[in-house]
Order: sequence, then structure tokens, then C-alpha cells
Amino acid sequence: MELGPMWEGSGLPGLFLASFLAATVLPFSSEALLAAMALGPWSWPALWLTASIGNTLGGLSSTGLGRLGRRLTWRGVRSDDMPSRWTIRVRRWGPWAALLTWLPVVGDAIAVALGVVGAPWGPTALLMFVGKAARYAVVLGALRAMG
Repeated sequence: MELGPMWEGSGLPGLFLASFLAATVLPFSSEALLAAMALGPWSWPALWLTASIGNTLGGLSSTGLGRLGRRLTWRGVRSDDMPSRWTIRVRRWGPWAALLTWLPVVGDAIAVALGVVGAPWGPTALLMFVGKAARYAVVLGALRAMG
């Protein structure tokens, strides 16, 4: 699998950056890079841990943006006063919602909503890591099963 000139030879730091960016509101995916690197010289545990940590920190950056947005006002109305479908659900589930931040598209909204509702950092970070690490474990497991 071709990595492309930007990622060629970037190794684990490149995977970390790709995984971080994939967890932000930027439209980016890290699974293809992870799969390509799994064919290379890197150990699968190192790939799994690097991608999981990078993706978790990227998700937490979105949560941080949600916390920042919580303090901002729009036309004099605090964002706390404008409940959205996501913030209502996340408020109900609390940090447990972080388990679902690995989902495409909606995962970013959940991460931001966790910040908006002021979910506690520790449990949010731990549960976000568990969900994202599980996704990367499934990707690597599928690659292993395919041969």
C-alpha cells in the first residue's frame, strides 16, 4: 500500500500526527496509514498504542474546544442555554459517551459536546482512550485475520 509523499518515512510520529488529526473536526482518516504501516517493520503493539494515544489526544482537543465554546456567547445567549440534540444525549450519558467518539462523523460531535456539557476530564479521557483503542485493535485484528 502506498503511503504517499507526505507520510513516506515518517514512521510512528507520522502515525501519531495522522491519528491526532483524524480525531479533530478536520476530515481525515488514519486507518489507511495504520494498515499500510502494519505491512512494514513496526510492531503491531507500537502501532496500536501510537494510533490510540494520538487519536485520544485529538479527541480531547475537540473536547477542549467544546469547553472553550461553552464560555463564549452568541448574540448574548450562552451556549449552555442552547441545548442541542448531542449535548442533551451527552449530558444524559456523561463521560460514558466518550466510548463512542471513535465513530465516523458523529464522534467529533460527541467529543465537542462532552466539552460543552463540562464532562470531567479524567473519566472522559480514559473512556475515550478505551473506545478509540478498541477501534484500532479491530482494524489490526482484521488485518491479521486477512493474512
